[in-house]
Amino acid sequence: MSTVSLAARDSATMLRRNLRHALRYPSMSLSTAAMPIIFMLLFVYVFGSTLGAGIGGGRYVDYVAPGVILMTAAAGAISTSVSVCMDMTEGIVARFRTMAISRVSVLTGHVVGSMIQTAFGMVLVTGVALLIGFRPSAGPAEWAAAIGVLLMLTLALTWLAVAFGLVSDRPETASNLPLPLTLLPFLGSGFVPTGSMPAGVRQFAEYQPFTPITETLRGLLMGTPIGHSALIAVAWCAAIALGGYLWAKTRFNRAR
Repeated sequence: MSTVSLAARDSATMLRRNLRHALRYPSMSLSTAAMPIIFMLLFVYVFGSTLGAGIGGGRYVDYVAPGVILMTAAAGAISTSVSVCMDMTEGIVARFRTMAISRVSVLTGHVVGSMIQTAFGMVLVTGVALLIGFRPSAGPAEWAAAIGVLLMLTLALTWLAVAFGLVSDRPETASNLPLPLTLLPFLGSGFVPTGSMPAGVRQFAEYQPFTPITETLRGLLMGTPIGHSALIAVAWCAAIALGGYLWAKTRFNRAR
């Protein structure tokens, strides 16, 4: 077998291992969706009537749902970081290094497995949003593009979370490092328009990664203007994915 075939086979084995762990501990997968769902219910039913008045008369659930769906990707990064850290600190990776398997398969299994778990969480969050009144106007092409945006963001944040897990010396640290990612949608256009924010906060909100990604997803699902947000969103996702991958690869190769 070629080197690529061996790497693909070993990566599939590691993927099965991670998926079996997810099935054995379903609370980890459900927790990815739990926090976004709680925030969505809170903002729609408690703050929705007040915040909805500032979005031009539209229904607040239609405005906030895309941002909450993106929050699921950030929440999934926490469980990814913890899972990687536990593998590194409990000795299983050291055992893998003594076996005749592709080194890249260990991280690939984590990345693909985590993306599947996060996608499951996004489906749950989207389902709850639809149940409480979210009514996207997207057609099949727009839905396909929206799924592509979600996969890009999930891949980027997953590689970053893998790097966080590799640099953490214990699971508690691994769970704290990705936590700021879950706050970025609040400091962007996920819950309120950036134009309603004070000057300093507005500048940060307009230039941080989640705002163009949110505006792109909202535009695809709800038909709002996208403008240059799509190109900026792709650039942010590519930069985060590349940076996370290179960081994770370097840390993994240095680990003993």
